[in-house]
Formats: sequence, structure tokens, C-alpha cells
Amino acid sequence: MGKVAGAGPDPFSPTTFAPLKNSAFRSIWLATQVSSLGWLMQTVAISWLMATISTSDLMVALVQASSNLPAFILSVFAGALADNFSRRRIMFAGRCLMVIASAMLTALVALGFVGPWMILGFSFLIACGGALNDPAWQASVGDIVDRRDVPAAVTLLSVGFNTVRTVGPALGGIVVASFGLVTAFAVTTLGYLVPLVTIWRCKWKVRSSPLPREPMATAIYDGLRFTAMSSEIKAAIARGTLFGIASIAILALLPLVVRDQLGGGPIAYGTLMAGFGTGAVIAGISNSLFRRSLSQERLMTFACIACATCSLSLALTSSIAVAAIALALGGAGWVTAWSGVGVSVQLASPRWVVGRTISIYYALIDGGIAAGSWVWGTVAQNYSLTLALEGSAGALLLVAAAGVVFPLRERHDSEPDPLDEFDAPAVALKLKPRSGPIVVKVEYLIAEQNVEAFLDLMRERRHLHSRVGARHWTLQRNLQKPNQWTEAFQTPTWTDYLRLNHRLTTEDKEVDERIFRMHTGELPPQMTLWIERPTSPTGKADRSTSYFPRH
Repeated sequence: MGKVAGAGPDPFSPTTFAPLKNSAFRSIWLATQVSSLGWLMQTVAISWLMATISTSDLMVALVQASSNLPAFILSVFAGALADNFSRRRIMFAGRCLMVIASAMLTALVALGFVGPWMILGFSFLIACGGALNDPAWQASVGDIVDRRDVPAAVTLLSVGFNTVRTVGPALGGIVVASFGLVTAFAVTTLGYLVPLVTIWRCKWKVRSSPLPREPMATAIYDGLRFTAMSSEIKAAIARGTLFGIASIAILALLPLVVRDQLGGGPIAYGTLMAGFGTGAVIAGISNSLFRRSLSQERLMTFACIACATCSLSLALTSSIAVAAIALALGGAGWVTAWSGVGVSVQLASPRWVVGRTISIYYALIDGGIAAGSWVWGTVAQNYSLTLALEGSAGALLLVAAAGVVFPLRERHDSEPDPLDEFDAPAVALKLKPRSGPIVVKVEYLIAEQNVEAFLDLMRERRHLHSRVGARHWTLQRNLQKPNQWTEAFQTPTWTDYLRLNHRLTTEDKEVDERIFRMHTGELPPQMTLWIERPTSPTGKADRSTSYFPRH
């Protein structure tokens, strides 16, 4: 929760707070802060409970893993749900699960039924609710606010969460120390109820698609394909995953640092977490200033160095004051890093696939965080806490160097929305939605001197069309008429062909126009549509009769 941090406009500029003028966004945003406050309190309570009932360093570290593993398992499925069904209902269902799991955990702790695996199990269930809610909520931002306010809205998500982070852990420590674990869990459950009620009351308009819902398997495949073919999203996810693996040692091992090196209790733990949150808020507020003077890649490098310094300092210090300063630096690096990768994914994703790209982002980075928690917990248990933190610092420096392979790219515009302007061509056969496969062929006449430029543009066109649904794309040259070229590709069904054309953006159309200008024929390039018909005697009858002539 809260990992997609914002960059965008200056937080002190009026435009940063423009999304708050939208009543639905404002209500859900405020309710989310209440829920985040409860979640942070619960994190402190669960971590401290595990540290007191278990002597295993690995079990303590696995608290972080249990909180992040559900996003790795469920996020891609949740993203496909968010892009195909009501995002509001998906958010509501996720919040319901969080309330139910938290209430059950509270009841069991009150009754004295406490065990390490029980704690991990309910932490896992609560995180499952978050894994359903988060992609739908992140994707809904573009539905609720105006397009120009999306970067500011993403910024507010980060600033809000990290503001709460400054008081949530400390408050959690105070509540646990003063009133006990049951009270902390009960307050958290009440906090989870607030966004549940708010989502129930708030409604917002969502642009409906003229096409039927995609089957879940197809939706997941389309999301994975688009992500795999977007170099910008792949670079952001790769760096985020590596950063999560390396940096999570700071939070996963902090209870052990407090217990074993600093000799503190829950209040000290909460205070140090507040120091981490303070650094995160300062960095979040200053993020736009940093972006004006430094590239996103340079900011990512500095973020990794800041977190490495924090991890190394925690390994070597026995002073709570020094640890608090180190954690403030680590918090600043934490939010700066997530700012770069989170906003890159949000702005590089069209509306039709944004739920899935965000969910894939969540799945991989939370998988990295879960893996990192296990790795560093294992190192701490089998070797030493100091070695685990030093190893984390070294890994963070390698993540900074990974920019050579996976550089973060700058993007200053909003997400590339599809045109949604497409009139299906007339056909002489009556097609069912599932009729297919559909074969598209386009004929070009290209002068010899333009062949190399034409091939470069066609490579780009192949990439653009393939990521929105084209399959088996080929380009053929007529051996007898060398100036004649044929582009061909397939879609599985007629509906998939319509989806492909609805997903093309203005930038995609500009590439098409540049290609068409190279065409030397008197008429524009000729497109023809074909449908495959099985001829095998073992072919299924329903496929061979999936279309028939119009009367």
C-alpha cells in the first residue's frame, strides 16, 4: 500500500491540490489516509507481536513478506478485473476482505489464540484485500479526475500516505505500549471501515466501452503482452523490483535492530518508523524541485545511495538518535525511488490497460519485496544482523549501477489514451463477435529510394500494432513487382480486431500517416479483411459456421 509515489507538479502549487476539488477523489483520498493510519499501526503491532512471541529472526522478517506476497500472487488477476469490471465494486470487495480479516485477528488476539503462523496468515489475508483494492484504486484515479490532474492526483496519493507514515508508526507504538495489542488491532479495524463506507457512498462516471468484456485469460494475456512490449514500463518495473529486493531489509529487519542493537521497545520502534516517514514526506514535497534540476535516472541513483547509507548506518550504530537520522535519509530515498518507477508506469499506460500494467508492477515489486524479506531474514538468522544490513547496502549500490541496463526514461505528458474513434469497415458476411481468425492485409506501393525509411517505419508499426493485439505480423515484397509490399497480421476474433483499432492512439496514427505518405499509388493503400476457414475434416463444426453471407 502506498508504494506508487508521485512526482508531477510542485506540491506547493495550486495545481497539485486541484484533484481535491473533486468530491469523490477527496472523500476516498481522505478515507484512504485513515485506513493507511490504521494499517501502519497494525504493521507496528503485528511486527512487535511477532518479535515478542517468536525467537526466530526469519519469522519476524516474514511479516513483511506476508504483507507483500499477496500482491505478487493476485495483482495481475486483480488488474484484469479492474479493467473489465466496475473498479468501484472491486475496491469495495477488497476493502470488505480487509475489514473481515482484521476483525477476526482482533478477536483471536483478544481470546489469546496467538501463534506465529496465525499472525502471518491473517497478515496475508489483509494484504489480499489490499491486493484487490490497490490496482482498482490506482486505475480509478484517471476515471475520477480530469486527465490534466492525473500527475497531481498520483502525487497526492504519495504525499498523503507518507504524511500519515510520520505519525502512524509512532502512534502505533504508543497505543501498543499504553493500551495493548487488542486495542491497536481494534482501532485498525475501525480505520478499515472508513474507506469501505466512503466507497459505498461515492460514485463516479466511467467511460464505457462499446465492446464486450474480454475473457479473463485474454485480458491477462493482453496486459502481459502490452507490458512486455513497452520498454518504458519494463525498465521501471525492473528497477522497482531490484530496489524492493535490496531496500526492504531496512523495514523488515528494523524490529530486530530495535530489540537487539538498540535495546528499545515498541515506542522506540514506532519513533524510528516515524523518522523514516518524515524523510519520505520531505522528499515527496521536494520531488518536483529535484526533478527540475536532475534527471529521473540521477534521482534513482541518489535514492539508492541514500538507502544504502541508511542500511549501513543501522548495521553499525547503537544510538537511537543516529538510527533515526539514518532512517529519515532512508525514507527520503525510498519515496524518491518509488516516485520514479510508479509515475513512469502510470503515465506510460493507456486507460484500457492501466489496471493491468499497475497490477503487474505491483506483482513484481511486491514479489521482490517478499523475496528480499526472506533473503535478508535468512542471512540475519544464519549469519548476523549486521551482515544482512551490510549486504543490503551493497545490493542497493548495484541497483544504482543497473541504470546502465535499465535506465528510467523521462515522460512529461499524460498517459497515451486511445482515440476510441473507429468505424468498423463494411463486410459482406454477417460476423459473430467470436468469428475468426481475422486476417488483415494492406497493400503499399513504395519507390525504391524510400525502401529503407519504409522498413524503419514498418518496424515501428509492427511494434505498435502488436502490443495492442496484432498477431503473426508479416511484411512481404512482391518478387515480380518489387515496388508492391503487403502487410499482414491476424486477430483471434472479429471483436479482437475491433479492440485493436479502438486501442490505437494519436501517436500510433501519426506513424500510419507517415507510412501512407510514402505510398506512390493514385489511390490510398488498400486494406482487405479476410477470415480463415478450417478445411480439415476434423475441424469443429461451430467454427466453420461462425459466419455466413448477409441476405
